Amino acid sequence: MLKKKIILFFIFCILLIPGYSQDLHFSQFFNAPLSTNPANTGFIPDADYRLGLQYRNQWSSIMAMPYKTMSAFADAQFMRDKFENGWLGLGAFVQSDVVGSGSLRSTKVYGSLAYHQMLGLSSLLSAGFNLGWANKRINPAELKFPDQWDGTFFDGHLPTSVVLQTNSVSYFDMQAGLNYAYFPTEDVYINAGYSIHHVNKPKETFFDDGTASATIPMRQIAFINAIVKAGPSLILKPNIYFTTQAKASELIGGFTGNYNLSEAGETQLIAGVYYRHKDAIIPVAGFELNNLQFTFSYDITMSSLKTFNNGRGALEFSLVKKGFYPSNTLRQALCPKF
Repeated sequence: MLKKKIILFFIFCILLIPGYSQDLHFSQFFNAPLSTNPANTGFIPDADYRLGLQYRNQWSSIMAMPYKTMSAFADAQFMRDKFENGWLGLGAFVQSDVVGSGSLRSTKVYGSLAYHQMLGLSSLLSAGFNLGWANKRINPAELKFPDQWDGTFFDGHLPTSVVLQTNSVSYFDMQAGLNYAYFPTEDVYINAGYSIHHVNKPKETFFDDGTASATIPMRQIAFINAIVKAGPSLILKPNIYFTTQAKASELIGGFTGNYNLSEAGETQLIAGVYYRHKDAIIPVAGFELNNLQFTFSYDITMSSLKTFNNGRGALEFSLVKKGFYPSNTLRQALCPKF
């Protein structure tokens, strides 16, 4: 038990090191389109608009106050009749993250804009950016520091030499990205994207640190998605996702399959599995009913951390609603449909 507490303490200390804490992330990256790549704004092959909610609870088996990450987004297509074979995408998303006994809380609010241009009849190029405000705050009264270790446990009543300059820091943030989609037939759809986050290199620190160490490192994200109609009642959706920031990187690959239970796809079952390299296996299950999709996933830890959490990594669920404008219910989809 003592070893576990010490490990958790140092995990939390890492979060306080300026410039090296990592961004929020979801295993269901495919259900967080705007935060993955701003060029995804209005990039909706099978609808005109969408709304989404996402929740992640991580390490509840080993932490009294586990990571809790929440996100909400909305985006839509506009001005499809104003541009020749193109349109604008407008959207916004909010993220909130809480962790640790000190209630380290992150709040981010972004607005998104993208432009999408058809290239012939079978491909689409998109570019977009996010502009937003971010805040991170903490409750110092709930923190314990290394010099408060009395040999048995961390005593918050002992004096500490650690001095926080502030318990709340805010900054302006910017992201930019590109997307390309190729759909040669009505049964095949391929999409690749690349984005850079923290383009403006904002500073984030609770300490009186005017050096470059307070700068948030730029984060890069690349992904490849595909949608393939494998049969009259089955659509497969393989994905590969890679992100890197500072000295950390993450690689996820896998697929989901949608099985049709109705004539026109109003009711579908969803199942699949993903693998995060050297970390976790992620089974996925859900359903779709009248363009309302619910997806549940669970991270089964495969790394050395499973010794402490018994493989219980994180649970995550998302809710996504897609729809058409009243005057546009017959618009042709760019991706395979039932």
